Amino acid sequence: MAARGPAGTRGGSTRFAQFKLVLLGESAVGKSSLVLRFVKDQFDDFRESTIGAAFLTQTISLDDNTTVKFEIWDTAGQERYKSLAPMYYRNANCAVVVYDITQASSLDKAKQWVKELQRQANENIIIALAGNKLDLVTSHPDKRAIQTADAEAYAREAGLLFFETSAKTSENVRELFTSIAKKLPLDQAGPRNPRAGGRGGVELRSETPGTNANGPCAC
Repeated sequence: MAARGPAGTRGGSTRFAQFKLVLLGESAVGKSSLVLRFVKDQFDDFRESTIGAAFLTQTISLDDNTTVKFEIWDTAGQERYKSLAPMYYRNANCAVVVYDITQASSLDKAKQWVKELQRQANENIIIALAGNKLDLVTSHPDKRAIQTADAEAYAREAGLLFFETSAKTSENVRELFTSIAKKLPLDQAGPRNPRAGGRGGVELRSETPGTNANGPCAC
């Protein structure tokens, strides 16, 4: 839920809001890579598969007076973890559903996640659709399996925010999360929490319990 503080958030006072965000999508579409780029501005060509879910946080400044903190749950994409997903998207304020623009089947899976969120999650949840791995089709256009116009039309029809992103080059990654922050109910924000981290601050609070499986990015 958005953080609430004492009254008096107007008249030049700074505002701080905290929101729960969940990432969903098929395995290997790049969910963890997007989060790593957003939170730590890093990219790893061979990220290990997420086990269960990982928890990270990041704060961004929308303007000189408004700071948003995301509490991010990065969920595993493997089918065996699907039953755990409601535990992470329950009460989420926002979600990023990720697909791989070089894999047609990943958009079908993303559409299933969107339907599930619209049916079972918070009725006011903000959902963004992210077509990841834009860098691959920039250098090799023949690798594109999902046309931008098709995904954009679907997103418009479903009422979603839409971006094509590259975790590798960072293209549109910050824009994605900033766009989500701007759609959230910031009027509920309270005065800035001084312990929440500074402007653009990074806080990596915990990792998933257990051991990650080896292998290329199944983010």
